[in-house]
Amino acid sequence: MTLEEKIAQLVGYWVDQGGEVVAPLAGEMGSSARYDEATTHGLGHLTRVYGTRPVDPVERAEWLWTEQRRLKAETRLGIPAIVHEECLTGLAAWKAATFPTPLAWGAAFDPGLVEEMGSLIGQSMRQLGIHQGLAPVLDVIRDPRWGRVDECIAEDPYVVGTIGTAYVTGLQSTGVHATLKHFVGYSASQAGRNHAPVHAGRRELNDVFLPPFEMAVLDGRVRSVMNSYAEIDGAPVGATPEYLTEILRDRWGFDGVVVSDYFSVAFLHLMHAVAADRGEAAEIALAAGIDVELPSGDAFLAPLIERIRAGRTDETLVDRAVLRVLSQKEDLGLLDETFDTPPTEIDLDSPEHRRVARALAEESLVLLTNDGVLPLRPAEGAAPRRIAVLGPNADSTEALMGCYSFVNHVLAHHPTVPVGLELPTVLEALRDELPGTEITYAQGCTVEGSDRAGLAAAVEAARAAEVAVVVVGDRAGLFGRGTVGEGNDVESLELPGLQRDLVEAVVATGTPVVMVLMTGRPYAVAWAVEGPLAPAAVVQAFFPGEAGGGAIAAVLSGTVSPSGHLPVSLPRSAGAQPYSYLHPILGGPSDVTSVDSTPVLPFGHGLAYTSFERTALQADTTVAAGGTFSASVRIRNTGDRDGTDLVQLYARDIHASVTRPVAQLLGYQRVSLAAGEEALVTFAVPTARLAFTGLHFERIVEPGDVELWVGPDCATKEATAQTTITGPVHVVTLADGRLVQSEVERIAEDAPVWGAEAVSA
Repeated sequence: MTLEEKIAQLVGYWVDQGGEVVAPLAGEMGSSARYDEATTHGLGHLTRVYGTRPVDPVERAEWLWTEQRRLKAETRLGIPAIVHEECLTGLAAWKAATFPTPLAWGAAFDPGLVEEMGSLIGQSMRQLGIHQGLAPVLDVIRDPRWGRVDECIAEDPYVVGTIGTAYVTGLQSTGVHATLKHFVGYSASQAGRNHAPVHAGRRELNDVFLPPFEMAVLDGRVRSVMNSYAEIDGAPVGATPEYLTEILRDRWGFDGVVVSDYFSVAFLHLMHAVAADRGEAAEIALAAGIDVELPSGDAFLAPLIERIRAGRTDETLVDRAVLRVLSQKEDLGLLDETFDTPPTEIDLDSPEHRRVARALAEESLVLLTNDGVLPLRPAEGAAPRRIAVLGPNADSTEALMGCYSFVNHVLAHHPTVPVGLELPTVLEALRDELPGTEITYAQGCTVEGSDRAGLAAAVEAARAAEVAVVVVGDRAGLFGRGTVGEGNDVESLELPGLQRDLVEAVVATGTPVVMVLMTGRPYAVAWAVEGPLAPAAVVQAFFPGEAGGGAIAAVLSGTVSPSGHLPVSLPRSAGAQPYSYLHPILGGPSDVTSVDSTPVLPFGHGLAYTSFERTALQADTTVAAGGTFSASVRIRNTGDRDGTDLVQLYARDIHASVTRPVAQLLGYQRVSLAAGEEALVTFAVPTARLAFTGLHFERIVEPGDVELWVGPDCATKEATAQTTITGPVHVVTLADGRLVQSEVERIAEDAPVWGAEAVSA
């Protein structure tokens, strides 16, 4: 291979890149070369063939098949290009199914269903000739002010790791390569500002930010990783071999391809100023471990070629990356693909897509509070005769979807193009769900802005109704277009615009109010949970996707019992951020500070239309460091309706050589129980779940006492037990288990109650 042919395999080309802002600084970046010139020597990647503008999938597939045949026939080496697309909430293409945002995956706590979703997304991509998806996001939430929170799964690394790995498994089962992002530390940006510096120590990196990626590499066998834009303690990740080579490849054995986040190689020069020009940025990135520059060759093409020709950069850096890319193309079957017959018809939003989208949306809805107004259609009795549906998100399709949905990411720039999907709003779905009920609608106010003209109409509609459903929250977008999403960071965690005024004005009418939060981040809504003008019930919906309107209507009516739980603490204020339930003693409230950081509702909280009792937690009394212990708990549905409980097993390492969290989720399991039904849930917990980075920066399991509990959230110890880790300190290796296994055994009604001495109310 000539130098030009090798470099060509390491870059992408964004065929349709236009003036739309769909990537940071996209307007100032991008190769100026014509496409035919840029592909003279071949091409590594075709960037977002389907996902940059609305194109008919079948017509675009025909173009793509023709283009791949041309690359095979008209370039000397005849190597086709990898096609990559965004796929965070489904394939980001026109008419493709839009699933709930990742924060909703976390709220569902259902890795199996997320794996199903990943498989469906992968099938759609494979049919269209797409080889690589830029998902999932495995950043651990640290600060809800950050705009990209809706792209993340949870504030708990284990939840992020298990659910993210399930997505990887599902997507890659179809032959499409997943791409982990953003490796690593991106979500710890200073003050929740996008691209801001990260001040994280080695221990926080090892114990919080790295474990989800480690799980996806070791357990999910992911084939691609994307670097973070972040600089950690002054060292940009894209320029640091410690992250992209020493940890990723040398420690974990990753043998796939590392791609750059869009323009991040050039950013080493333009934004981080660790390179004098783009050519030096290319050398630094290659040396650190980045193999492919996306979306285009701003640094890897002419600037890098010039440096190599001048003898300033060693060409072996290029050779190493090319071998990895060619191995990936061989693994994908590209080197033998003939591209004979493009698809002539394809359904990107099939009944199966919609089934999974609806199931995941239903499972993700979190009932935060309820004084009995919900469900609207109780088991005995009729639904209210008159319901007022109010709020800026009640009759909005855009409000159902996150920043990286095609509707909000791309179609926002094409307002005359139809959505191409069935997207019933909450208002429309409630009318279908409750056909015998008179439903009136008033917007009240917009998501943003200060126009109060509509408040009076909303108040009058509420006065005339038996129940008012007020749907408020976010509008996802990019870089200032919207209230949440990439580049939409905030200083305040108050609901945007006049939405709080709307809710409180409606509550003041005396009509029972159900507030539905349709958001991409958790907001500071203590006033709605515990204030004098608190609604009768509050439901949290994290952008539930195309089937979200129907899911919300079904939960409000009672057709579906809510089963979601908070994957992130509900914050008390913006001033308490960053906050995590995984805090040490002094990271929470104490007598030495006047500031109360206690969240309004804790991680793991979520109500149902029934009640559950958790008793008789028993655990092995001792376990060797490096071994596995068993913990079992009895769960009973004590209400008169069927429901699903999330069994949450927590632990606290009572004393350790470094400070440890006051609570840590060890394992979780959804359990569906009929009214009065009981089950025994048993967890097999590797002690590596309690590992931490010690004083000498090794991941270790220390001997000592561990408090265990099960409860409805991280803060409530409903049933407790204790185990003691024995033996010498165990240094964790790759052979140690990372996953907690669980079993559910149904209990007959006449089974004896056992282990009563282990119960702690």
